[in-house]
Amino acid sequence: MKWIKKPLRKLALLGYRILAMILPLSKDVVIFESNVGRNYSGNVRSIYEYMIEQGLDDKYRFVWSIEDTKTLIPGKTKIVRRTRLKYLYYMAIAKVWVSDSRMPKWLIKREGVTYIQTWHGTPLKKLALDMDVLSMGGSTDVEKYRANFKANTSTWDYLISQNHFSSETFRRCFDFKKEMLEIGYPRNDVLFKMNNEKDIVSLKKRLKLPLDKKIILYAPTWRDDQFYEKSRYKFVSDMDYQHMMDVLGDEYIMIVKFHYLVQDNIDWSKYKGFIYEFNQHADIAELYLVADMLITDYSSVMFDYSLLKRPMFFFAYDMENYKNNLRGFYFDFLETAPGPIVETTKDLADSIKNYKKEDWEVKYQEFHDKFNHCDDGLASKKVSDLIEKKLG
Repeated sequence: MKWIKKPLRKLALLGYRILAMILPLSKDVVIFESNVGRNYSGNVRSIYEYMIEQGLDDKYRFVWSIEDTKTLIPGKTKIVRRTRLKYLYYMAIAKVWVSDSRMPKWLIKREGVTYIQTWHGTPLKKLALDMDVLSMGGSTDVEKYRANFKANTSTWDYLISQNHFSSETFRRCFDFKKEMLEIGYPRNDVLFKMNNEKDIVSLKKRLKLPLDKKIILYAPTWRDDQFYEKSRYKFVSDMDYQHMMDVLGDEYIMIVKFHYLVQDNIDWSKYKGFIYEFNQHADIAELYLVADMLITDYSSVMFDYSLLKRPMFFFAYDMENYKNNLRGFYFDFLETAPGPIVETTKDLADSIKNYKKEDWEVKYQEFHDKFNHCDDGLASKKVSDLIEKKLG
């Protein structure tokens, strides 16, 4: 709550608690939040837009918690800024909360409120109570982090899982004891609906991408120990973009998509015509659809993109450090990855030029069967139906 002067902070929080005690719950209010209020995206967006398509904004009152109040959000919705006064009011009266990240730890979840936690990806890297080391934003107190996380997850009533592997992992790492919704991810519904030439060409035109080049999507995760301040991370990569442009530029362009926790300003002008940057407000599902292939590292984007069964490459230049010192992995990444794992830009470019789909078909199918077995294009509908049931 940086906007509140320190002497007034306790008073503001007291005010919220009073609101939560005296105001009745509104049985028609649903509040949505994605990426701690930083953008309009992901599973939460997909659920919301499905409900708008069904005309449910005429039946219920929808509220979006988002920092950029100029964000264009379809439908009839109230936009509030996270932790501001209107936010406190709507959090106090909303019957249903829908979020993909943790709420502020000081919020009271009232009796009668349903909290649907959509989360934001199948995990390769260790999470929450499973983490042995901590270096996020400079914090190293693992026990405190675990305690805060456990307190937060205890407020979740439902947790969405993309697959059985995630369900088992989430149960343990979040100490989650309530209802698991193993239904696939709502954000992936669009990959079933728009994976066709007409829609893809239309997306490329809207995103101002060339139609005569193949498209590489580069979407790495963040590094816990590379940050400006808490929850504000640097864009870190050992990729030699000049080499990529020199070797691949005649045939390809490359989209660079930051993780939502990364807030950095990179000057890409020297790679104009080859690199296209999309910030945290871009819908990554649309970027999946236009991309002919994906380059990532340890990000959960691999589990979503694999639904398209297009080539994936893993630029894992720091894998030993990441695995041993920053996070650790839940499974043998080298054995499981359904595409080439490389450590240098030269090897990356070479693997793209020499990629043969048939070399990876068996591993890709095994990966798909394990991690994509629940996605069916109907996850948003299933969550919408649950919300309607809870609103009564």
